[in-house]
Amino acid sequence: MRKFLLVTLVSLVSFNLSAQRVEPDELKLTGNLQYDAKLLHDAYQNDELNKFDFNLQDKKSVLLSTVLSAAVPGAGQIYNGDFWKAAIFLGLEAGLITAAVLYSKKGDDKNAEFEAYADQNWSVVKYAQWLITNRTALGLPEGDVTIDPNTNLKPWERVNWSELNHVESRFSHKLPKYGDQQYYELIGKYPQYNHGWADQLNDNTPEYNANLTPMFLGYAQMRGEANDFYNASTRFVVFVVINHILSAGEAAWSSAVFNKNLAINVRVSPEIINTAREVELIPRLNLSLRF
Repeated sequence: MRKFLLVTLVSLVSFNLSAQRVEPDELKLTGNLQYDAKLLHDAYQNDELNKFDFNLQDKKSVLLSTVLSAAVPGAGQIYNGDFWKAAIFLGLEAGLITAAVLYSKKGDDKNAEFEAYADQNWSVVKYAQWLITNRTALGLPEGDVTIDPNTNLKPWERVNWSELNHVESRFSHKLPKYGDQQYYELIGKYPQYNHGWADQLNDNTPEYNANLTPMFLGYAQMRGEANDFYNASTRFVVFVVINHILSAGEAAWSSAVFNKNLAINVRVSPEIINTAREVELIPRLNLSLRF
């Protein structure tokens, strides 16, 4: 610990503490110079104006620095004057948010790609026909699936969805309506939907587990890539939250340490100078800084 002692003799102090002259008749003096000087010194020491605390620099608000960094990582560090720390947290924030947005965009692009691929190559009409053709072998319930013969319509516009879901009730999953997120997920996840893909040429068999087509497998891979992009984006979002927490914690800690380590003690004590007719008290300023 370093201690710096600044001793300044002043005749007028800016905080309205001026040199004081104590007339001998104000106190009961004995005529003994040594005794009277001590008496005057002690009287001056007891004056409340002679002791005070003065901060050279305002203390930091722990709450404010914490709230600032929780809102914007690095803001609390700027408030604390730790600019290099602020640059780190702000840089991390910008980088993490950018990465989260980029990977989310990649996920959206891949999502649009595999949905377009499915619309072009997977047909719910083909899937429904396979169910009806192999109803007995598959152990499906009685009932038909109405299919509109108008081939100018999109496949998902030609099928009665309620009848389709009734027939496929033996399976663990039923096909959601077209456009639903689960619609695009199931047709590339469960083997029963393999027979809806255009490259499945043998629909006269109830087998659907052992003959997965390249389109089914390729589509599943595209979906996996999209999910990987979204998962990466989510992880970056988590890191953004962690960055906020770490920045807030560091700002609070630094503010507390700053306030603890800054010890300022300013005290004014008199120096007694004897003249022929009076005793003159001149303020002595002692300033100590501890870091």
